[in-house]
Amino acid sequence: MRLDLESMMSRSDEIWEGSIIPSLSEFIGIKALSPLFEPEWAELGELDETIELFCRWLDEQGISGMRYETHRIEGKSPVLLVTVEGTGPGEVIFYSHLDKQPSKPELWSEGLNPLKAVRRDPWLYGRGSVDDGYGGYLCATAVRLLQEQGVPHPRCTFLIETCEESGSFDLPPYLDALSEEMGNPDMVVVLDSGGPDYEHVWMTEALRGLVSGTLSVKVSHEGIHSGNSGGSIPSSFRIIRILLDRVEDSSTGKVLIPEMHVEIDKQVEEKATALAEVVGNSIWEQFPTVDSLQRVAGSTEEMIVSMNWEPTLSIIGADGIPPVQVAGNVLRTNTDLKLSFRIPPGVDSEKVIEIAKSILEEAPPFGAEVSFTPDSCADGFHAPPMEGKVREAIHEASVSLTGLPPLATWTGGTIPFMAMMQQKYPDAMFLCTGTSGPGNNAHGPDEKLHIPSSKRLTVVLSSTIAAVSGNS
Repeated sequence: MRLDLESMMSRSDEIWEGSIIPSLSEFIGIKALSPLFEPEWAELGELDETIELFCRWLDEQGISGMRYETHRIEGKSPVLLVTVEGTGPGEVIFYSHLDKQPSKPELWSEGLNPLKAVRRDPWLYGRGSVDDGYGGYLCATAVRLLQEQGVPHPRCTFLIETCEESGSFDLPPYLDALSEEMGNPDMVVVLDSGGPDYEHVWMTEALRGLVSGTLSVKVSHEGIHSGNSGGSIPSSFRIIRILLDRVEDSSTGKVLIPEMHVEIDKQVEEKATALAEVVGNSIWEQFPTVDSLQRVAGSTEEMIVSMNWEPTLSIIGADGIPPVQVAGNVLRTNTDLKLSFRIPPGVDSEKVIEIAKSILEEAPPFGAEVSFTPDSCADGFHAPPMEGKVREAIHEASVSLTGLPPLATWTGGTIPFMAMMQQKYPDAMFLCTGTSGPGNNAHGPDEKLHIPSSKRLTVVLSSTIAAVSGNS
C-alpha cells in the first residue's frame, strides 16, 4: 500500500501545531531533574508529573488499540510502557525519556527561561524540548498518521524512562521485568539524536559510551593560612593536577588509558571524509566559542573522528573551591572534581572505569587522601546500516520531503539504552534518529527544538514503521 506522503505531511503540521506544541510547552514548565541531579525526585513528584502529562495527551490522540501503564520498582524512577496493537506483521520498540538536565536561568538569553516555553520560529525554546521531551510525541504521532490513512502497521511498544540523563542506571531492572511485554522487536527506534544540519534526515550509526565519577583529594582537616602552609604542605589542587596527568595529556588532550581506545579502521576514516564534504565547517561553527579559540583537530575529518571514535576527558564539576569573590588566602582542605570520560564504541565501560579508579588511587602523591568514586557507566553503540524495505522507505520519504537522501552519521554523545537493547536484541534493526542539530544547545542555555524538521521526521518515521509491515 502506497503512502500519501504529502497529505501525511499536512496532518503532521496540524497535529504539531494544535496538539504537540501546546503539550510539549507544558512539559518544558516541569523541572523534572534526573535522579542523579535531584535525590528527592520521588518526594517532588515531578518525574511522575511528566508521565501524567504525556498520558493525558495520549488520551486525546484517538490511537486505536492503545493501552499504557506506569511501572514502578521500589527505589527506581518510573517507566511508562505504551502498547499499540499491530494491524500488520512485525514489532517495533520506540524509546524516549522525560527526565532533564539541570539548568541555570541566568545563563539563558533575554526573554528566555529553561522552564518557560518560548516559540521563535523555527525554534521552540525550553529545557527538555529537544532532549528528549518531543520524542514520545513524535513517535506516537507517526503511528497515528498510519492509522488515519488505514495503512497496516506493526505492533508498537513505547518505552519511556525517567533516568536517561543519569546514565539510565534505573533502567536495567525494568528491561528484565518487562521483557515479555516488550516482545521480540524487528526494529528499535530511538528519538534522542540528530545530525550536523537540519536539511537532511540523519541516522546515527554509532554513539560513544560514558564513564564518570568524582576524584577527591584531601590534605588537611581544616583550612590553613597559605602564607604559613605554602611551600610546606602540597595543595590539594596541585595533587589533583598530578593525578589528572596520569589519565590525560593536557597538551594534546589524549586520554592515556590504553583500554579506552579502539582501532580506527580505514572505513571510519572514509566515512569521516564523506561526512566532512557534506557538513563543511558547520560542525565547528555551531559551537559558541570565543572568537580567538582554535580547534584541536587540524581538519574537519579529524574533528569528526575525534568527536566520535576517540576517548575524551571533561571536568564537569568541582567542590572544595569557593567562588572567587569570597576566596580567602587559605590552603584549602580538599579539591573534588567530577570527571567525565567519553569512550568509543567497543570499549567495556565497567572494565575501564575500574582501571581508571586503580590508576587514580594508586600511590597517592605526598601521601594525600585520594579516592575516585564512580557514579555512571554506559557502553557505546555501533549498528550496521539499514537494509531492505526499511532502508528504501527511509530513502524515498526523505527524498520526497526534503529533496535530499538520508545520511548516516555518528554522535559523540551517549544513549545508554542503545547498548542495553543491542545486547538484548542482537538481531533487531536499530534506527537512532532525531532532530537535534547545530545550535540546539541540549544540556546548555537556550536549549531549543527545530520545529520544521520535527514535523518532517514524523512522516519519515511513519513510512519507516509501515515498511516493517511490508508497506511502502
